[in-house]
Amino acid sequence: MSEATDRPADEDAWADACAEDLAAEQARRRAAYGPPPGSAAEELRKLVDAVADKLGSFQAPLLGMAAQGAVQQVIQQAKAAVEPVIERNPDVFDHIAAAGNELLAAYRSAVQGQEGRWTRGAGDPAGTEKKAEGPEGPRDEGSGAGEHIDLD
Repeated sequence: MSEATDRPADEDAWADACAEDLAAEQARRRAAYGPPPGSAAEELRKLVDAVADKLGSFQAPLLGMAAQGAVQQVIQQAKAAVEPVIERNPDVFDHIAAAGNELLAAYRSAVQGQEGRWTRGAGDPAGTEKKAEGPEGPRDEGSGAGEHIDLD
């Protein structure tokens, strides 16, 4: 008999080894960076809970018992209003988060473009004007930094 037929073949040995390596890497990352963020709906729940807890802690020393009770009631009503929306539409929050990222990228691009125009100078907002190359050029302004305007 050959060596291949003497021992049982483990067809999924490679898949098992990869799964073990992946699990070990995920455990290492969780230990180093903490748990990965959840879905946008879960993150919204955490945010609502954190805001409610913070508001509850701020109101205790500042207001009387009647006002504190009213604040707690408002917090509970807000949680009760948000929770069903999160339960019915968890994917909507993922789409909203993605749209927010797209808006942020568009804003960042616009700001970088405007900053680029500001650093190039206000004389040519599009950045397309051809600069004079020598003293014989039509825009010979000498050593001054400003642009000469002919008023005649």
